[in-house]
Amino acid sequence: MPKVVLFSYHYLRSKRRAGFHWLADAYWRLGWEVVFVTAPISYLSWLRRDHRFRYPVWQEANRLVRVEERLYSYVLFTLVHPARTRLILGDRLSEPLFRAYPYRALHRLFSELEVGGAPELFIFESTPFLLAYHRLRSRFPGARYVYRVSDDVRFLKLHPLVIAEEEHLAPCWDLVSVPTRLMYERFRELGARVELHPHAVAKDLFDSCMTSPYDPDTVNLVFVGTSHLDVEFYRLGASLFPAYRFYIVGPFNRHPSWPENVRVYGEMPMRETVPYIKFANVGLQTRSYSPGAETLADSLKVVQYSYCGLPIVAPDFLYNGRLNMHYYIPGDAESIRCAIASAVEQERCLTPAQNVLSWEELARKLAGERGASR
Repeated sequence: MPKVVLFSYHYLRSKRRAGFHWLADAYWRLGWEVVFVTAPISYLSWLRRDHRFRYPVWQEANRLVRVEERLYSYVLFTLVHPARTRLILGDRLSEPLFRAYPYRALHRLFSELEVGGAPELFIFESTPFLLAYHRLRSRFPGARYVYRVSDDVRFLKLHPLVIAEEEHLAPCWDLVSVPTRLMYERFRELGARVELHPHAVAKDLFDSCMTSPYDPDTVNLVFVGTSHLDVEFYRLGASLFPAYRFYIVGPFNRHPSWPENVRVYGEMPMRETVPYIKFANVGLQTRSYSPGAETLADSLKVVQYSYCGLPIVAPDFLYNGRLNMHYYIPGDAESIRCAIASAVEQERCLTPAQNVLSWEELARKLAGERGASR
C-alpha cells in the first residue's frame, strides 16, 4: 500500500475545506495510506488566537491519530515556529531560533512515519514547514518530494527566512506544482521543475447537488472564502441593487455599513456550501488588495464558480482572461454597478467546464502518474 504524507497549515477535520483536504480525500479514495500533518502550529499560534485551536489540537499534539482506516492526522506542535515579528530587527534576531525549527518534534514524527513502511510521497503546502525539507529528505531519500504551491509566501507575509528558503529550494523538488500562470513563470525563473496544475474541483459533490437554497424569484450573488474580503464592495454594490441578495459564506462578521440585502452565513461544511455556489446567479471574488493579491486571480473559488458556469465579479487587479469575468475598480461605485449588471445579464453556462481536473486526477499528476487505485 503506497503512503503519502501531506504537510499543511490546516487541521484535517477543520470546517474550512482547503486544497490539501481534497488531496487527502483523493489519495485515500485511490487506495493510498494518508498521513495529514498540521504544521506549523505552536504556542505562538495560541497567543495569536489561531482558529485551529477550536479543534482538539492540544489533545492530539505530536501523536498519530487514526481518523479511519488508512487515514491519519498528526498535529506537529512545537514551542515556537517561524513567525514574522513585523520588525526588521526582530526578524533578524529571531532567524537563528527559527533555523532550528526543523529539529523540534520531528523525531517522534519520523518514528510514526516509518511504521508499516516508509512513505513514497511527500507533499508540502506553502508554509514555514518548508524549512524541514532537507531534514525529511535526508531521512527518507527514496521518496518523491512535491511542493504544491497553495499561496504566494510573499503575499502571506511569512518570515523572511521562509521566503528565502522557498527560493533556495525551488530546484530541489521533484516537482513544483502551481495553480496560476504568474506562479509558473516565477518558479521557472528560479530553475524549478514546475508544472501548471490549476485548482481541481470535487466534481461528484457539485454534480450530485440538486437542491437550491435560494428563492427562485430572486437574484443571488455569493462570495465564499476566508480572507481579504472587500468590505466596501458590499456597501456600494448592495445599495445600488437593493432587490438583489448578496451572500457571504466565511468567517466574517456583518459590517455596520452593509444594507439589509447582505447576508452573512459564517463558515459552513463544504457539502452545505456547494448549493450556494451551484445555484447562485453570480459568483463573487471580491477581494481587497495587498501586495501579491494578484495570485488569487485563479483561486480555488474561481475554478469552482467557473465549473458551475457562473459569471464572476472581481476587482480589476484579479484579471485572468476568463470570459465569465466582470471587473470593477475597487471603491468606484459606477464600475461596481457595471460589473454587477453585466454579470447578471450574462447567460449562464449550463455545461460544466470540461478542462477542470478532479482531485483524483490532480493527485495522480502530483504522484508522477503513479497512484492508480490499488
